[in-house]
Amino acid sequence: MREEWIRRAGLRLRVGFQFFIALAATVLGVGFAVMIYDAVTSRRVVIEAFHAPPGLTARGIDGAVIASGLLDELSRLQHATRSSSAALAVSGAWADNIKLDVPETGVSVGEISRLLRERFGRDVHIDGDLVEALGGGLALTARGNGVPAKTFAGTAMELDKLTVKAAEYVYSRSQPARWAQYLVDAGRNTEAVEFCRTAVAGTDATTRAELFNDWANALENTGGSLQEALLLYREAVKLQPDLWRSYANLMNTYMLLGQEEEAWKAGDSMRIAAGGRSGRVPELNYLNMDLLTWNLQAWLDATQADAAASAGVGTQVASASQIIADVQMRMHDPDAAILALKTTKEDASDPTIAAMTHFVSGRLATDAGDAASGATEFEAFARAFNDPAVSSNYPGYPCWIAPSEEAAGHTDKADAVLNTAGTYVDCYRFRADILDGRGDWIAAQKAYADAVALAPDLPAAYYSWGVALARHGDLAGAVAKLQDANQRGPHWADPLKAWGDVLTKQSQRKGALAKYDEALKYAPNWAALKEARDAAAKHAS
Repeated sequence: MREEWIRRAGLRLRVGFQFFIALAATVLGVGFAVMIYDAVTSRRVVIEAFHAPPGLTARGIDGAVIASGLLDELSRLQHATRSSSAALAVSGAWADNIKLDVPETGVSVGEISRLLRERFGRDVHIDGDLVEALGGGLALTARGNGVPAKTFAGTAMELDKLTVKAAEYVYSRSQPARWAQYLVDAGRNTEAVEFCRTAVAGTDATTRAELFNDWANALENTGGSLQEALLLYREAVKLQPDLWRSYANLMNTYMLLGQEEEAWKAGDSMRIAAGGRSGRVPELNYLNMDLLTWNLQAWLDATQADAAASAGVGTQVASASQIIADVQMRMHDPDAAILALKTTKEDASDPTIAAMTHFVSGRLATDAGDAASGATEFEAFARAFNDPAVSSNYPGYPCWIAPSEEAAGHTDKADAVLNTAGTYVDCYRFRADILDGRGDWIAAQKAYADAVALAPDLPAAYYSWGVALARHGDLAGAVAKLQDANQRGPHWADPLKAWGDVLTKQSQRKGALAKYDEALKYAPNWAALKEARDAAAKHAS
């Protein structure tokens, strides 16, 4: 029995040892497979040590120092590029893989990984040299596979500037789409247009689509042809049907042209192409759709998430803080809007920051009953809006100047704004409100009808018409219009509150309470809504 027990124990030990060997071999095999996969998909930029003459080495400038400086500048460039995660995936995720390469000694896992990447990967290896030119100057040359050699000359005190120029050159040749995006972000739009125009030829379809998109962005930011931009965005979508930000930009261009119904249709086409709003499209790319349909909470959530993932700046052309302040103000949360303005990160190259600070401040002042201050802020916004970098990102926003000027008693200025601001639903419905306020109810009703006809799939015109009908005692007509607004903008609190107000006038307290409760889901900090809800609850009980 003892021998049998020993035999069985030995058998178990042998089986366990064999299992361990098999498991270890599996782990090694999987590890090797992962290394091969990483090598095949590698798209890194590897900075090799540069060559430097002994004379410079004695002054502390050797090849490693030059390479490290180039690496630091490349890292700064990629960090300054406002690019969404989707854009990074499209561009091959180079941004997180720039590293300084120091050769290892002996044979190691790292060396094997290096050899596999060199054999199967598509890394871009950058090296070069720094030489002292005649007369005491410096000449820095950068080169690499796919990056033709280029020399940058300067004085002995300008090594940092030469490094910046070399890094920008390497960035532009290694990753043209992200370089174009960087130029747009930095306000160097004229450079971006010229770069995209020359870089498109010879690139793959994905990169070409990105370049078309950034080309159109830069074109709009310089006040270029909107029709040309529209053509570029369409071509980008054709080349890459899942380049969702081009759909968003296409919507923006339609809005710039005053064609909001077409913009809504473009957004709906994106939703259909993605199989519904189910996550294939980053929420941020629904921004224009949410603006048109007043889906404010979704707009706010997407912008805040984008800001949190990009050090508070956001990946959009305009500053995230100003967009957040705009949305908070539309949700009737003035304290949150003011806080967003106060926490804005300064950026001298972003003219939208000052412009939108004036816009939001104007809205806040007007809503608080300070018409004079509101008009002053809006007039400052109007001046800032003349910059194409502002107007291309905020189509239709000047319409909001008119109600403020009217409230301040500047009827001539209000009319001038409405006569020049364009074919926007907000302009049409504000014209109707102003006509009604001046006592011309017949002309006002025609203006409301014109606003609805301009973009029948958008909710704002129905809402304003419903509120006006309620003012004139047509409660049944008001409910019908507010119901239309709610159908087209189901996540907008304002039509629901107005509907609740009408039901209150009709002594339907429980129905009003239900509308107020639903509205609070979309504007939880709206003081007037809370007061109306509390009053309805008191009477309903």
